[in-house]
Amino acid sequence: MAILRLPAPYDAPVEAILAFGAALLAFRFAGELAGQWRTRRTPQLAAWSGSLAAYAVASGALAWGAAYGWGDVAFRVYYLGGGLLTAPLLGIGSLLLAGRRWAAPLGLAYTGLAIGIAIAMPLTAPVSGTEIPEAQAHLDLVPERLIAIAGNTLGTLAVIAVAVLTFRRHRLGNSLIVAGTAVAAAGSAVAGLGAAPTALFIALAALLLYAGFLAASGVRVPWPRIRRPASDATP
Repeated sequence: MAILRLPAPYDAPVEAILAFGAALLAFRFAGELAGQWRTRRTPQLAAWSGSLAAYAVASGALAWGAAYGWGDVAFRVYYLGGGLLTAPLLGIGSLLLAGRRWAAPLGLAYTGLAIGIAIAMPLTAPVSGTEIPEAQAHLDLVPERLIAIAGNTLGTLAVIAVAVLTFRRHRLGNSLIVAGTAVAAAGSAVAGLGAAPTALFIALAALLLYAGFLAASGVRVPWPRIRRPASDATP
């Protein structure tokens, strides 16, 4: 079966626009969660806000790479947000939801470590081109890729374990969080197909995670309401 594609001159702009839109969506959700945290002071909302902010940063780097081509700086930002921070902060938020207060200082320490790695990590080969870079082509296994693998694995396991243990208390929230985590993982798996499919997965995952975070924390999801015209209003 033939795959329908846009003409080559339009591929990069469309992919950049989709990735930028996904970044804006994730940033919006991260800001909403930060606002809820300021009001309610529930620590998991702060961790989840940081996770979506990292996801948005990774999507922003994706948009930059699609529009202008990839370079060392764009790759470092992309790896920090998508490879090092998103999933671990998801897991930290789940642990805080389960009442594990020690997860907060652990999350802060890991975030500092991840930022330091992203800034200082040596690249085994310069980053260039328009395709999404593969980590194994530019980074050594130890410690950069190994830390990312461990952080993503432990973060995902924490999300699943807390969802199973607290499912009866937070059925909707846990279901949405697990679904969002699965979609985010699928987005990483299809990264080789280009920026456009990856951006679509990022947008869907951000939406599912945002709704799940609010539902699990007992916050009503502020979906937009369609108001009836004044003439149809009941007196």
